[in-house]
Amino acid sequence: MKLKEALDIKLGEVISLVGGGGKTTLMFSLARELASSGRFVITTTTTKILEPSSVETPLLLVEADEEKMLRTLLHNVDKYRHITLASEKLSLGKLNGVSPELVVKLAELEQVSYIIVEADGAAGKSLKAPNPTEPVIPHNTSLVIPMVGIDAVGYRLTKENVFRPEIVSKLLKLPLGEVVSAEAIAFLITHPQGIIKGSPIQARIIPFINKIDLEESLPKGRELASKILAMGHPQIKQVILGQARFPEPVVEVISRRDQRLS
Repeated sequence: MKLKEALDIKLGEVISLVGGGGKTTLMFSLARELASSGRFVITTTTTKILEPSSVETPLLLVEADEEKMLRTLLHNVDKYRHITLASEKLSLGKLNGVSPELVVKLAELEQVSYIIVEADGAAGKSLKAPNPTEPVIPHNTSLVIPMVGIDAVGYRLTKENVFRPEIVSKLLKLPLGEVVSAEAIAFLITHPQGIIKGSPIQARIIPFINKIDLEESLPKGRELASKILAMGHPQIKQVILGQARFPEPVVEVISRRDQRLS
């Protein structure tokens, strides 16, 4: 199953990815799929990302002046189906992102079919909780994809395993060093101050459980998906199991309605 089908992506969507590791990989995988249909796709971040390769994006546009960025973007829309935007190059191969307000302006351009935003950072960890300034989700986001790695189930709540473990500990009322259960992760994903914090009320929220690449991880993924859905969050109607680095990342879709579509 394609990502576009699994996520039921419509023309004009603004998609924000939040949560644990795998967001950048999924962002560029989804962008390739959408661009292959002949539509124009923008990928960007409201935080920081590693500079993408030419395989990940045909064109990287780095410009601090937003008006100049918009002019350069419009000059290139007929040459490329996918462009990545950033405001500046940082040290260690990283890029600084754009403002949420610019994302709103970009979505108003008739030439832009889809925008995908990495709206959170997790330092490569499979599980995280946001600090007071995170995530940075543009208010015109129509789809939020919270991500978590299935390997986080059974993790010890330590800084080696979890990004911002002290915040996770406070939200879950779970002491540092304790084992993180599937129930705890489901709570963290659906809690208003957890991974989906700041999601617009009009947005669909579809969690993506990553790293489902081994036969033994599939039952764990299904269990976690069921626990997320059992939380009854009104904006969450389905959960995707997958592997962001696969050519086709979707392994299975778990929904409230029929519990499993593959």
